[in-house]
Parts: sequence; structure tokens; C-alpha cells
Amino acid sequence: MARMASKGRPYRTLRFGGFDVLVGRGDEDNDHLTFNVAAPRDVWLHVAGGTPGSHVVIRNPEGTEVPSEVVERAAAAAAWYSKARGDSKVEVHVCRVADVSKPRGAPTGLVELSRWKSMRIKPDAGA
Repeated sequence: MARMASKGRPYRTLRFGGFDVLVGRGDEDNDHLTFNVAAPRDVWLHVAGGTPGSHVVIRNPEGTEVPSEVVERAAAAAAWYSKARGDSKVEVHVCRVADVSKPRGAPTGLVELSRWKSMRIKPDAGA
């Protein structure tokens, strides 16, 4: 895993299995990442249950099936960059960016999912 320079950007960049994984740094950055940087066929992840945490996006420019190992590592990063970091297992929602929307009048960082899958994963920064 290699960290890429992301200084000055509103997200961290991790790399797993040849895929760029972008991790938001705060509520405004999460909104920017999800709605301005991510493409509809990218994979989106976030801890479940309304727990505050980073939006995580796996870039998927080819629209291919993202390997399960990459999704699991990105989910572990989503769990790590959340308030649930200290838990032994964390539920993480996974969906396409196209399935993420912003409810009218919703506060910064809050989104709604139309379809998703859940997975339970141990938090890991991915370093």
C-alpha cells in the first residue's frame, strides 16, 4: 500500500490493489468528495448507523468489478476514519456513488442511500 501526496486536498488518497481510495477529511470535504470528485460508478463507503466518519470512495474509472479485497480494505479505512475506530467490528455500508443523494436541506456531510450492502469489518488505517 502506498500513500500518495494529498496535501492541500480535501481528502486523503490511499492505494489498494491498483485502485485509488479517497478518504474525506470532514463534513464539507465529505460532501465535496462524494458529489464533486466521485463518479457515479465509483464505489462509496461509510460507517453505518449514523456514526460520524469519513466518506470513502474507491475510484473505478473502468467501471469494472472492484475486487473484494480492495472493498474490504477500503471498508476497514472507513471504519478507522470514524468515531467507531475503537470498536472491534464496525458495520460499513457499501454502494455505488450513483446510489448516494443529498436530501433537500440536509446538514453538511449527511447523505441518503437508495441501495447498499453492509459488511462488518475491523477498523484499520490501511498503512
